[in-house]
Amino acid sequence: MIPPTNHCYEFGLFRLNAEERLLLRGGERVSLTPKAFDLLLALLERHGRLVEKEELFQTVWPDTIVEESNLSSNIALIRKALSDGENGVKFIETVPKRGYRFVAEVRELKRPSAEEELPPAKTEPVMEPTLTTIPTNRRRRSVIFLAVILILAAGVGGWFLFRRVPALPPMTSAPFTSFQGNEMQPSFSPDGNQIAFVWDGEQQNNQDIYVKQLGNETLLRLTTNPAAELWPCWSPDGWYIAFTRERADGAELCFIPSLGGAERSITRLSPIADAGMYQASWSPDSEWLAIQDRNAPQEPPKIFLVARETGEKRQLTSPPAAAHADRHPAISPDGKQVAFIRFSSSGVGDVYLVPTAGGEARRLTFENTNAASPVWTPDGRDILFLGGSTLYSLLRVSAAGGKAVPVEGVGQNLSSLAVSRQGQRLAWTQTINDMNIWQMELSEQRPSPQSLKPWKPLIASTRRDASPDLSPDGKRIVFASNRSGISQIWVADSTGEHPVQLTTFTNGFTGSPRWSPDGRQIVFDARPADSSDIYVINAEGGPPRRLTTDPAEDAVPSWSNGQWIYFTSKRSGSPQIWRMPASGGQANQVTDQGGVDSMESPDGQFLYYTKARYAPGIWRKPVAGGEEKLILDHHRAGVWRYWTVVEQGIYFATAERPEQPLLEFYNFATGQMTLVAQLEKGLERSMSGLTVSSDGRRLIWAQVDQVGSDIMLIENFR
Repeated sequence: MIPPTNHCYEFGLFRLNAEERLLLRGGERVSLTPKAFDLLLALLERHGRLVEKEELFQTVWPDTIVEESNLSSNIALIRKALSDGENGVKFIETVPKRGYRFVAEVRELKRPSAEEELPPAKTEPVMEPTLTTIPTNRRRRSVIFLAVILILAAGVGGWFLFRRVPALPPMTSAPFTSFQGNEMQPSFSPDGNQIAFVWDGEQQNNQDIYVKQLGNETLLRLTTNPAAELWPCWSPDGWYIAFTRERADGAELCFIPSLGGAERSITRLSPIADAGMYQASWSPDSEWLAIQDRNAPQEPPKIFLVARETGEKRQLTSPPAAAHADRHPAISPDGKQVAFIRFSSSGVGDVYLVPTAGGEARRLTFENTNAASPVWTPDGRDILFLGGSTLYSLLRVSAAGGKAVPVEGVGQNLSSLAVSRQGQRLAWTQTINDMNIWQMELSEQRPSPQSLKPWKPLIASTRRDASPDLSPDGKRIVFASNRSGISQIWVADSTGEHPVQLTTFTNGFTGSPRWSPDGRQIVFDARPADSSDIYVINAEGGPPRRLTTDPAEDAVPSWSNGQWIYFTSKRSGSPQIWRMPASGGQANQVTDQGGVDSMESPDGQFLYYTKARYAPGIWRKPVAGGEEKLILDHHRAGVWRYWTVVEQGIYFATAERPEQPLLEFYNFATGQMTLVAQLEKGLERSMSGLTVSSDGRRLIWAQVDQVGSDIMLIENFR
């Protein structure tokens, strides 16, 4: 038998572990006789070259005289086990009368031994003789030798200077996946020839981890749990793929062999508002992972290092009170730093760096790019990340600091970025997110499903049209749209016709528009620079006027009956509802137990509000002052920013089934719920999206009509 080694070989969908004497295909054991296993190992160790029959006899049967038929019969067993030759896949080539050659691509994995991990031994420096110690004849020969070297160097340098420099191969882009459903969150294998990714399947009903090789359409499915598995991350040693699994009580960080097999849980992760943000990154030695987590529910998410084997956690970042979360960690190639995104309370992110040994975080980007998904270039000099107002594009910033610059030739609408360790391949998720505004007519003041007329689109484009609000007279509608490139405020007729762009910001976000009670002005939030503020603009157009100047994030405004404007701000340390005069001036805090979205009742008696982003519950507080009261948390009302208050009650969208949301009505007088409609499309919970006309006869909402994603691949990236 061949002596065991600590080698592991990967080829196609197979992995052979020499030490464990184990052959796996997609995590399933493949049965081989002992001699067939030894013969396959011998061919793998000599892959790519002809192995003579005699060499195979001496390797596999060193002390035994065997007939040649034994060799051919064991080759046949191997071919059968590997399905050699089926579907055009060829592993072993026969060279007639001579031997065999393993022709498929083989990747060799080897765990370093203890001796290999030791640093090189130190040696004492050798003192070189100075020129004055060299004898005269040797000195003359050295001078001649030096002159010859200089002449040759000059000639070679001239050749390099004047020769024609070959053109670099062009970057080429092509789909890596194009399945039905959504493929996303790619991660390269260490050799750059395979990609692990998430796919929700043809029925789009379960997110699992898959592996696909470049140039091969065969898929290896790693997970089958009914819970969503996200953010696969291939370990640098090639042995494992880490991923996160959503749970009712948070999430779980796990890893699984890259060829399949039994998975292991590393640690549980605390619940956060958006479970899809649990992204991990491996250290270069494959022993630690960076991940977001938090110590207590009231704290913002932070970046931690987690030990793969023990689950030990080390906190790396401490976001300030004004920050919303630290997310998307990426460990540098040398393992000394972690790049991550720090999100403000308004949800806009910037790239930061923190040492893995601990210390203060350093901000890298200042261009208000809304950064996401950072990855390091293989040399550790730059960080690539996605950014933009609403259409994500690829940007690059030096790890030493400087201005972020766009990377040409990639496009927009990108998400979840990956770069191969060799640097020549780039993968990303290309997304389609078409959000449009719809309407339905309510034939009664107290709606029921039978009283509804068929709904129809009101405002549509190929981009994101959201946050609708009808004017008090019902003749016009204001909304936010990125149809011009970045998010701006638009106004159209109530029929959706004759849209006009009101704002012309050149950067940042603009959203949450609301009409004034007299229909003459529109209040909204915008982030053209480093922070979000409240603005008003004339409904007929003109320059916007900034109302807030506090350094804290001010967002999500709404009107009172004309005298005040409500908004959310972290200027007191946590998100609370504040109120300021509609003409501008001093703001006063209204809530002290949390507040984000707010709306005053039509009679001006109460303020309705949610306490936190993506948290269930709609609360009420008297405008004149008094105790707050939970009014509605049925079906997690308030998690979606789809709710509005009318005289009789509250219209809201439920969050129980995100793929088929329900529109419901809560009646103040009876406390009863009424089903308004079951929608066929999903909603975007981060944006406001529901309004009702003042006469109660029209309900308008924004929904995601088309969504999908494929993984794209660029070759010769630089």
